[in-house]
Amino acid sequence: MNIAHHIERGHLLFPDKTALIFENKSFTYKQLNQLTNRVANGLRGLGINKGDRVALFLPNIPEFIISYLGILKIGAVAVSVNVMLKSAEVSYILNDCAAKAIITTELQSEQVLEADLYELQHILIAEGQANKGITLAQVMESASEEAHAVEMDRHAPASIVYTSGTTGFPKGATLSHGNIVSNMYSHNRCCGMQPDDRLLLSLPLFHCFGQNAILNAGLNVCATIIMQRRFKLEQVLEAISTHQVTMFFGVPTIFIELLNTDISFENLQSLRYYFSAAAPMPAEIAQKWLDKYGKVIHEGYGLTETSPCACYNHDLKYKVGSIGTPIENVEMKIVDDYGHQVQPGESGEIVIKGPNVMLGYWNRPFETAEVIKNGWFHTGDIGRVDEDGFFYIVDRKKDMVNVSGFKVYPSEVENVIYQHSAVAECAVYGVPDDLKGERVKANIVLKAGHALTEEQIIEFCSLRMATYKVPRIIDFVDSLPKNPTGKVLKRVLRTESTPHLATVTN
Repeated sequence: MNIAHHIERGHLLFPDKTALIFENKSFTYKQLNQLTNRVANGLRGLGINKGDRVALFLPNIPEFIISYLGILKIGAVAVSVNVMLKSAEVSYILNDCAAKAIITTELQSEQVLEADLYELQHILIAEGQANKGITLAQVMESASEEAHAVEMDRHAPASIVYTSGTTGFPKGATLSHGNIVSNMYSHNRCCGMQPDDRLLLSLPLFHCFGQNAILNAGLNVCATIIMQRRFKLEQVLEAISTHQVTMFFGVPTIFIELLNTDISFENLQSLRYYFSAAAPMPAEIAQKWLDKYGKVIHEGYGLTETSPCACYNHDLKYKVGSIGTPIENVEMKIVDDYGHQVQPGESGEIVIKGPNVMLGYWNRPFETAEVIKNGWFHTGDIGRVDEDGFFYIVDRKKDMVNVSGFKVYPSEVENVIYQHSAVAECAVYGVPDDLKGERVKANIVLKAGHALTEEQIIEFCSLRMATYKVPRIIDFVDSLPKNPTGKVLKRVLRTESTPHLATVTN
């Protein structure tokens, strides 16, 4: 078994078919496989062997793909590093996984401080000048374009994807060849991917969503990948039209931006399928999309630790607001604080078991044991399941707000606020309060040309939810802080909330 068998199969079956389009370049399956082989042989020439870690500190460029696949072909482990990270964060990750080499760009190499990196032997520059190390092109120049992916045990590490570190130092979720192969086949079936599909890839490849659910899944069916450096609305719409994209993958904030933009139906005519993941999709947004465009946004649920897909809504029956049912060979259930399964309709923690669950956190047995218990991965997400077996996200366990002992799930409040026609985006979170423990606060981005007052939002919410859930502190803002995948960073909002809020009372 080897993940990279998919690029070899594409070369064998469809050598002249376009595998990748990026800016003004295109690559056939034959070309992409040959470039991958040159990277694989070049890395071998540098002394990179099976099991060695090679870091990818790269934006969405073709070199990410050929480097990633080349690493896998020789049985080494690809370590994804978020391009937003700074030198201290990069050093931490490279030392944590003992990376032997890093592939990066001239710009990103400024954050690679060699003096702090004890195991690092090679710096390879994939784009720009090699002010440090040598260029990836030099490594590939004399390398053979013939290579075959080595056979790996299904439990052998293939990829380490570091979590965002919102609760402390980043942890490296270690995914095996078996984890990723099982997940990409499930994603192929759930999404109905076909060889003639053209998949838009504007989400970051260093993230598990872009890497496995789009890139690996797309290559596995020999589809065509339309890749962009990042999500930019104008460029995305142009790419959809120019390349007749058929499958669109995004996060909720992307769909919100599209809804808030005047886009004609003609711009989206080629698209047959929409998919959202990485954060809960507000039910109001899903319904508005369905009403406006007549097509559902299929929703996936999972985490980096589950490769990432665990649940899908749905190829048999679609329910607005649900994350669907577990993908094949995966089990999910809702448990209470003692690990006991709760009844349908009751809220509790979502736990997952199956071939998609990671091997563990790299070199962190204690943290691994905290989240994987008797084979069940404890997600930290609060959810419920209905009588039909469809799951629903209630909220992140750690994002729950405790108001005088009452539990408030921010997503529930956000769904209500999104019902207001003047609201473009919102984020709800808890802030300290001396009397109540915490208060509910909302940051709201209004649509252009609209105005609202704090009192109007409070009144709007008061008519639709229990008093203790109503946000009592409202900030109207121009934008919300987000990570590269588009997920709102509530920890940043909590940090930015000023100390005087802790003493505000009714």
